[in-house]
Amino acid sequence: MLPNSNEHPNATLVGRVWRDDVGPALVRLDGDAVIDITSREAPTMRDLLELDDPGAHVRAAQGEQITTLSDLAAGSTEGANGLRLLPPCDLQAIKASGVTFAESMVERVIEEQAAGNADRAQEIRQKVQSVIGDSLSGIEPGSDQAMQVKSVLQAEGLWSQYLEVGIGPDAEVFTKSQPMAAVGYGASVGLHPMSHWNNPEPEIVLAINSRGRILGATLGNDVNLRDIEGRSALLLGKAKDNNASCSIGPFLRLLDDSYGMENVRSAELTLRVEGEDGFVLDGHSSMTKISRRPEDIVAQTIGRHHQYPDGFMLFLGTLFAPIQDRDTPGQGFTHKTGDVVTISEPGLGALTNTVRLSTECPEWRFGAGALMRNLSKRGLL
Repeated sequence: MLPNSNEHPNATLVGRVWRDDVGPALVRLDGDAVIDITSREAPTMRDLLELDDPGAHVRAAQGEQITTLSDLAAGSTEGANGLRLLPPCDLQAIKASGVTFAESMVERVIEEQAAGNADRAQEIRQKVQSVIGDSLSGIEPGSDQAMQVKSVLQAEGLWSQYLEVGIGPDAEVFTKSQPMAAVGYGASVGLHPMSHWNNPEPEIVLAINSRGRILGATLGNDVNLRDIEGRSALLLGKAKDNNASCSIGPFLRLLDDSYGMENVRSAELTLRVEGEDGFVLDGHSSMTKISRRPEDIVAQTIGRHHQYPDGFMLFLGTLFAPIQDRDTPGQGFTHKTGDVVTISEPGLGALTNTVRLSTECPEWRFGAGALMRNLSKRGLL
């Protein structure tokens, strides 16, 4: 299910596609029609979001219909070389915030205590939950109450760096992917071959421009390698930033009167994993349970202390942490290659990807330099 402006008549939906013999193009959805609106004023998504009123530009832009939404979706498959969806971002940095939900925060503590060993996870889960329970729910990070909980957990020997960023004053914000390196709807998403305990992470992704304005929202899969990060938080870069290690899309919904931050804060995301072995996992993530306000995470990311001249995309974290056993009792869930992952949200559509090893996904070849040369050749710079 891709978002359709017939279903959301007031939605302003913009994205990027790859056009054969042309290159990346900026597109708008008009019902089922996909309209190329690439122009000298806004040749990239980065440039569009730097305009004073991106929504007005998108709605007024002249362009040509290049395909239908149904045909575009059908052509956006693993390894496709023709007309296909790209992630709805280009030159923006791709950042992610971690440990933003109390329930998934507990699972991070378990990963750390288990040192990445899935065999020990169930035993440690029972111990941690017997002490923590749901006592972290509703705690405002950095508050006096949070500091009291910190003291109790330290006394129990269960304090963790994950709890520090979960209920402490400072959010965890890291670089998830390089600009231009994310994949879009239908593409393969990659697992580092050294990982044997991993899972999808269904998240909302915000689009923020260089001035710190939140301008749109879309869906993302911040693939999580539990064993690698669990061995040491210093391996976060290896765990998070690999070939095809995150997907974003399918389209960016610009914020307006029909869809604003209140919709982001109340969003209910659903997740389905369908394996070639017949295994099915259903999950969800409710943004109503996020521990930090998305606007606060944005403010901690950009400001006088750190500028993003091309803007950035920000994964907001997830409530989802799978513990359903897939094979061996007590080991919980892990991906197998060939898994099809679908993340859905009524106002943003659905993002579908197939899981492969990062070494099996198409190599990332089209970066910022290639984009600049392409746009220059097309007379758009």
